[in-house]
Amino acid sequence: MSAKRRLNILVTGGAGFVGSHLCDALLAAGHHVTCLESFLTGSRANIAPLLNHPRFALVEGDVCTPYAHEERLDRIYNLACAASPARYQADPIHTMMTCVNGAANMLALAETHGARFLQASTSEVYGDPEQHPQHEDYHGNVSCTGPRACYDEGKRAAETLCFDMQRQGRVDARVARIFNTYGPRMQRDDGRIVSNLIVQALSGRDLTIHGTGRQTRSFCFVSDLVLGLQQLMELEPNPVQPVNLGNPDEYEILDLAEQVLDMTGSPSGLVFRPLPEDDPRRRRPDISAARRLLGWQPEVPLHEGLGATIAHFRMQLDVATPRPVPPQPPRRRAEQPDDPWIQHQGAAE
Repeated sequence: MSAKRRLNILVTGGAGFVGSHLCDALLAAGHHVTCLESFLTGSRANIAPLLNHPRFALVEGDVCTPYAHEERLDRIYNLACAASPARYQADPIHTMMTCVNGAANMLALAETHGARFLQASTSEVYGDPEQHPQHEDYHGNVSCTGPRACYDEGKRAAETLCFDMQRQGRVDARVARIFNTYGPRMQRDDGRIVSNLIVQALSGRDLTIHGTGRQTRSFCFVSDLVLGLQQLMELEPNPVQPVNLGNPDEYEILDLAEQVLDMTGSPSGLVFRPLPEDDPRRRRPDISAARRLLGWQPEVPLHEGLGATIAHFRMQLDVATPRPVPPQPPRRRAEQPDDPWIQHQGAAE
């Protein structure tokens, strides 16, 4: 890459699951990358191979604190924030401040440098959606007082800041609404459904299913997401709208659990627990805007992505690949909980 096209890029949350993969991709493209990381949820192991890279720099800091960067910045990817319910609910006030004050600080930095800005938003802005699949013009069904509001409403407010500054001509801001993403470098205790099920299966524990397991999610492999983020950042002209990035293939949680059990060779069973408050019942992105604007769609099928993710957790947990096992009797399933939604779904079907 020529020096003229080499960009100076700041990635906040760059030691996180998605952020570290993005740093890898940007360095591979020949750019200079600065990672701004608080390590509240990010991992040093994710960026350890980059610390001696001549075009990579690590700055420890929190986006809630204003940040001054000496060299010119051309691009800012704002990925800083805990993304799993267990992590963002552990300190909900800080989560809200990270979403709102963090975005405000990074937008101010982008304005100072004349840098293009990308906000990592989330499918959680749709809440427990009444529209299916979810299109960008859907305003969502979000509780502003529930236990997930610190993240859901925080991300919605961050989007508002981006579009207000865009309308005022102060920043070239783009917003990616990221749906469930998985892959290597997820943390074993992050509380996300893919990591939970894989770690439980590899550890020989029963897999925890909330509600009936009939709720749905759509799983995008991290390499597909990272490509979409880069394409949205470089899109000309600015689309002046949020863009969904996710995999439109929809799976029931029970289907995911069965795939994990089959691929790990685990004899574990399933145990059912009550559905958490405000947990979305259906989640599937409409990615027609991403296809039209970016020419983007996910390429990695779930089976292939799960294989890579299981291999990652085998290494983390130091679990050997199991030998083939003879056919097993039907897996045991604990009695399903009394749940009003279960009765409602049964009647609807």
